[in-house]
Amino acid sequence: MHRFALFIAAFLSFHCVASAQVAGKHGPDDLLITKGGTPLATIVVGSDAGRWEKQAAADLQKYIAQMSGVRLELVDQPEVIAALLKSDKPAIVVGRMAIQAQPALQSALEAVVKKEPVLRGDAVAIKRVGNRLFLAGTNDESHYFAASWLLQQWGCRWYFAGEFGECIPSQPALSIGTLDFAYAPPFEVRHYWLSWNADSTGAEEFQRRNFMSSVKLAGMGHALGQYTAKLIPPGKSMFNVALSDDATAEEVARRIEPEYAKGVEGISLAIEDGNYVSESASDRELQAGLNDKYALQPSNTDAMIALYNKVGKLLRLKYPASRTRLGGMAYANVTLPPQKITALESNVVMWLAPIDIDPNHGMDDPISPPRQEYKEMLFRWAQLTHGRLAIYDYDQGQLVWRDLPNPSHFVFAQDVRNYAKAGILGIGTESRGATATTFLNLFFRGQLMWNPEVDVAALLDEFFPKFYGPAAVPMSAYWRAIFDAWQQTLATEHEYFVAPMIYTPELVNFLKAKLEDARSAIAPIKSSAAREQKLYVDRLHFTELSFEVIDSYMAMQRAVSSLDFKAAVSQGERGLAARELLTTMSPAFTTYKNIGEQGAAWWPGEVQQYRTLMALTDGSRGTLLTKLPLEWAFRRDPHDTGLARGWAYKPADLSAWNAQGKSLTADLRKDWPDQWEMLRSDLYIQGQGIRHADSQSYTGHFWYQTEVDTSESQCRGSVHAMFPGLFNDCWLYLNGELIGHRGYSEPWWRNDYKFEWDVDLTGKLKAGRNLITLRGFNPHHFGGMFRRPFLYRPASL
Repeated sequence: MHRFALFIAAFLSFHCVASAQVAGKHGPDDLLITKGGTPLATIVVGSDAGRWEKQAAADLQKYIAQMSGVRLELVDQPEVIAALLKSDKPAIVVGRMAIQAQPALQSALEAVVKKEPVLRGDAVAIKRVGNRLFLAGTNDESHYFAASWLLQQWGCRWYFAGEFGECIPSQPALSIGTLDFAYAPPFEVRHYWLSWNADSTGAEEFQRRNFMSSVKLAGMGHALGQYTAKLIPPGKSMFNVALSDDATAEEVARRIEPEYAKGVEGISLAIEDGNYVSESASDRELQAGLNDKYALQPSNTDAMIALYNKVGKLLRLKYPASRTRLGGMAYANVTLPPQKITALESNVVMWLAPIDIDPNHGMDDPISPPRQEYKEMLFRWAQLTHGRLAIYDYDQGQLVWRDLPNPSHFVFAQDVRNYAKAGILGIGTESRGATATTFLNLFFRGQLMWNPEVDVAALLDEFFPKFYGPAAVPMSAYWRAIFDAWQQTLATEHEYFVAPMIYTPELVNFLKAKLEDARSAIAPIKSSAAREQKLYVDRLHFTELSFEVIDSYMAMQRAVSSLDFKAAVSQGERGLAARELLTTMSPAFTTYKNIGEQGAAWWPGEVQQYRTLMALTDGSRGTLLTKLPLEWAFRRDPHDTGLARGWAYKPADLSAWNAQGKSLTADLRKDWPDQWEMLRSDLYIQGQGIRHADSQSYTGHFWYQTEVDTSESQCRGSVHAMFPGLFNDCWLYLNGELIGHRGYSEPWWRNDYKFEWDVDLTGKLKAGRNLITLRGFNPHHFGGMFRRPFLYRPASL
């Protein structure tokens, strides 16, 4: 009730304009900027202003006009400025001109800015003196940050790039109260880049308006391969490099020496996008037999750091005056902190890129041991680099391949405080940029990179009335339900396989009801020509199409669970059509147009897979004989004892489950004893709560078992078992006989994304009851079945 009251207060304050919107502390001597359609102040900026300094003044003029309907005069001619500043006319003075006119601003900036920054120290100062407001920063972009800060005090928000995400309140009267503010963010690096050829229209302005900068640190992009190409043994890949050998360091140093000698800001030596291996005795010694459980490869961190240190030392000694930094990347099987090498050369900086470590939970969330491990890795890397560390953050929009909402602001809000505590240089985010997937993620990243203590709940409370207007209340319920589903999920995995865990039928039905409420709320203004009201209508339409994607994709999954592939294809096509309409609204809402979706990994490929499976069951290429059960007996086998104990041929004993297990919720299943239990075949095992007792995602051997009755006619001729969605190395038994083994490359993304196993059972089934047992081994991430299997007869060719 308290949160609801705060929300209504935010809604009313947004729609009921007060006598004046005040920046600073309100008092009897507030400085009026606009009132009653009259401009009362002038904007001042130097004629030699930098790009963003000039943009700061221009945007103050633009957005004050949008808020108040009044366009302030903007002056930049020296003689006009001189005359104005000698008068007593109200003015907003921007950038270097503000520092020149009010030297106290420089002192305020120096008091808060980071001392001895590695790259650049950003800070802002905003100070009212009488009828003047002075605002400036420590550099060109920081001047703009100061202007953006002021506009945000007046209620302006930029939630997404472009007009669609721009929320500028109607404020006929604007004023400045008592105001003396100076602030510096804890991070020097604050930015994102858009991958998958995403639409970047307006991204630069959006970043500056949310306090993100252009400051870059070497090492964010893969680069090492170009320097080691000549060292690759014949027939080997670019990842086969003797990292710690002196010859490798000498070759890399030779290749980058000219640029290093010039003192360029940075040179990336970041590893290429894969796991490094070699036959080097030195590398093997540094590996020391340690394995990276995330990459399922020997840990090569020490070998890679040895390379960075050797290159750094060679060049540092030869060019001691150079300020060039060598950027490395802790990524793939170079992610674990080094174990033998405990010091990095002073000219080496690092990026930590936790690409495959649970993107769904924050570091302090007890539900996620992987993120707790990442926290320890972060602080160790920060210690070893003496803070010369940046985070390669993934707003990976893990469901971007299906364009389902994947919010992560609550994760970042938790993590960014740890980043600040670790004293690192900052964060660079890789984002898909697809608004239908990432939604508010980038807005919150900008705000939190600037101030890790920002009140996320308060920003959310004001978002809904600002963005949805009269539909704010149902849209708040709609999106908060999605946020809660993600925040409370047990899933530590990523990609579209987790969707059924999040978008349950109950959630989808709730969203549908809230959307209907929003349509009713927006109906009175649907035909309005007013800019603000048209935006409310457009934003609801965006949400309607986004829901259509959610609804159709999840309906497709339910149809697959029923083995109704015709319905699955139809729902998939409906969802793809909705996605096309989203893209027509704005190419920034999705990313697939510029990717070229080829293969089963992509949504059209998944629909095509269901067309193929439909053909195996509808008589065109095969005939469905029977659906195998949706629920199977299941047993964990972490110590690999089931093979010796005969679980392949002994019927499962479900007495313990029937007595105690049926009422267990997914979060309690981690404590299930060493007994058989029941599990669905249309969702991977961890998605149903199969975890170790310490909440780690289950790894190790596992067993499924079911019984199926078949007639004599069903057993005749060619008979196949189709497992249309199955992870891991697996062995299939029929009536106690091993029928087949399916090899599998781990991690899961090394496969064809169909994840099918078609097993020939011809001559093996018997009339009557058959015992089917599936054994599997999961070393990491997803385990078991995630699409319901069936028996079919292939058509005669």
